[in-house]
Amino acid sequence: MRCLSERGCYVKVFPHNTSFAEMEAWQPNGYLISNGPGDPSVMPEVVKTVKQIVDSNKPLFGICLGHQILAESQGIGTFKMFNGHRGINHPVKNIITGTCEITSQNHGFAVVKEDVEKHTNIEVTHVNLNDGSIEGIRVKKSKASSVQYHPESAPGPHDSRYLFDDFVALMK
Repeated sequence: MRCLSERGCYVKVFPHNTSFAEMEAWQPNGYLISNGPGDPSVMPEVVKTVKQIVDSNKPLFGICLGHQILAESQGIGTFKMFNGHRGINHPVKNIITGTCEITSQNHGFAVVKEDVEKHTNIEVTHVNLNDGSIEGIRVKKSKASSVQYHPESAPGPHDSRYLFDDFVALMK
């Protein structure tokens, strides 16, 4: 919320069980699916709502649990990691720009890499340089993207704050 407000966005928070129709009545320019905690595979109603958002072609940006829910909404599985990613200084490569970002992370679930690789409408945007896990995706035929880490972290690395600028630009 802070990162969007700093960019001039008017933000409204909805509970996780709010219907797509109820959120659309507010006429938002885009949707941010926030971090967790939780196991995304036990949230079928949230996954269904996120699929409706993606299908509406409104801008959507997911963070951490939001990343996992976006993946699930596209038929990509998730799994509980043996060792989750916790703390700061996790190196992540932005595949689009070729640059490395230092990130803050706090998650115990991840998307299934093989599902992402087989999916024709999903593009990998970020990869964890420590273990090769998928750290970011984009839905090719929509305005939906997500990252596994925390670009909003405070205090923490701010290398990824540009993601909020990209999301705001999509909403304009």
